[in-house]
Amino acid sequence: MITLIGKSLAKKGQEFVFLGPAEECENCRFKSSCIGNLEQNRKYEIIDVKDNEQKCPIHAEETVIPVEVDRAKITLLTVSKNIFEGSTFTFNASDCDEETCEFHDLCFPEGLQENDKCIVLNNDGKHKDCKKGYNLNKLTLGFVI
Repeated sequence: MITLIGKSLAKKGQEFVFLGPAEECENCRFKSSCIGNLEQNRKYEIIDVKDNEQKCPIHAEETVIPVEVDRAKITLLTVSKNIFEGSTFTFNASDCDEETCEFHDLCFPEGLQENDKCIVLNNDGKHKDCKKGYNLNKLTLGFVI
C-alpha cells in the first residue's frame, strides 16, 4: 500500500508504528492517500520509495514523500506449544505482570494486538531468561490478513 512519510524518514527498510493522525491531518487534501490505508498502532516497513514530494506542515522538513509499505515482521517471545515455522496462530498476550523485565517489549511487541492472526516465519529457538520461569520461544511473525 502507498502512504506518505516525512522526507527524512523515507528510506527503504525503515520501520515505523502508526500512532494515529495529527489534528492537522483532518482537513488535508492528502489525508486518504497518506493515512487512509494505515491502521493505528500497527508496525509498517517501507519497501519502496517514490520520487515525488508534497508539502506537509506536520513534518520537520515540511515535506512528505510517497512510499510503499507492508506490515512489518514482528519478533515475539511467547509460550508456543505446537507452533512451528509456517504454522498460523491467534496471538494472545501472555499472563505476565513483569513490566520492568528487560524482555517485556519482546513479549508485548508494538504493532501486535490481541487476536491477531499470525504466521510463524522463523522459530529462533528457546529463550531461557524469563523471570516468571516460562518456557519461551523467540519467533519472527508475519500477518495473515
